[in-house]
Amino acid sequence: MSNLAATAERSDAEKTALAVLGAISFSHLLNDMMQSLIPSIYPILKDEYTLSFAQIGLITLTFQITASLLQPVVGYTTDKKPQPFALPVGMGCTLIGLLLLAYAGSYPFLLVGAAMVGMGSSVFHPESSRVARLASGGRHGFAQSIFQVGGNVGSAIGPLMAAFIILPHGQTSLAWFSAAALVAMAVLYGVASWYQSHRKARTAKPKSDYVPPQLTKRQVTVALLVLLALIFSKFFYTESLRSYYTFYLIDRFHVSVQMSQIFLFVYLGAFAAGTLAGGPIGDLIGRKRVIWFSILGPLPFTLLLPHVGLFWTVALTVVIGVILSSAFSAILVYAQELVPGRVGMIAGLFFGLAFGMGGVGAAVLGDLADRTSVEFVYSVCAWLPAIGLLTVLLPNLETARQRSRKAAAPAA
Repeated sequence: MSNLAATAERSDAEKTALAVLGAISFSHLLNDMMQSLIPSIYPILKDEYTLSFAQIGLITLTFQITASLLQPVVGYTTDKKPQPFALPVGMGCTLIGLLLLAYAGSYPFLLVGAAMVGMGSSVFHPESSRVARLASGGRHGFAQSIFQVGGNVGSAIGPLMAAFIILPHGQTSLAWFSAAALVAMAVLYGVASWYQSHRKARTAKPKSDYVPPQLTKRQVTVALLVLLALIFSKFFYTESLRSYYTFYLIDRFHVSVQMSQIFLFVYLGAFAAGTLAGGPIGDLIGRKRVIWFSILGPLPFTLLLPHVGLFWTVALTVVIGVILSSAFSAILVYAQELVPGRVGMIAGLFFGLAFGMGGVGAAVLGDLADRTSVEFVYSVCAWLPAIGLLTVLLPNLETARQRSRKAAAPAA
């Protein structure tokens, strides 16, 4: 009977964990859908406010840098003192930012609205990543992929919302998406309640027998620097597609604005599919192998992209999206295992860097596009995946963990 009770209890816990993962992934979908509306409306804003590419890049930079600077701070603070109900409060910042963007009467108000959306992200991502890890049941890559894929699906839906809702109805229709922010706040309130009770339950349990990998400070430092370089490579290239792909398609192939948004949706959908695969594969074959493939793998396709017609441009961006997106879950979980006990800080740091690199990339590439052309931007960015060669410097964490277990084992 006790075995049956234990099995039933385990089954209930697994169902709860999957429900929490689903809720946090759905919230991520809504959060990133709202965020992705910002670059999706750039063609409208460019015409409405007579903006240059550099000014367009500055909007992304404001949003990304706000999130980038605050996320590690939020993660570090909540590692020491978790704040479960910060999740719905952060989503409230996103709600305010959306309304400001919808009714901005001038360019500075656009920047303030983008900054508020960035503040919402700065709270949402590190805390949600911690919740995903708590609900993982030890399958950390799988949990991060489920969490991440929600965001990627949301990012993919954004351009469709822009194509079929915002483009026909104008900038003020952004306010309609405040309903999505309210739904996300309600869902996150439920997640925060689980997070709080689960944290109390964990404190009462005996400590896990998990053994961290045995690495020197130098190895950890080098590995973190390599991961930062890989984040730079991935997100600079990703931002070139997220912010300027529509302009590239319009300028080079003379497609309509609406059709360019649909092609952006195709790319972002492929990106979501790759994210879903990356985490579980990393759990099975090791995260370092996934990082190798996902950062260096797109190189031949990115080099081809600037030299092909419309059909192959769309096809190549699908391949690039699937491969490149599989990296982030693996990188994040690898970094959390590299620095055990700092889940929130590492999540905040890496999400923050992702946003920061994306923002800097948008601004730098926007200025480069103004000085040269959008086509030239893709010729330069094509070489970024070559930075993936640095993966050779990453230590094998499983080998290091085995050394730790041997060292911790009592002498025979």
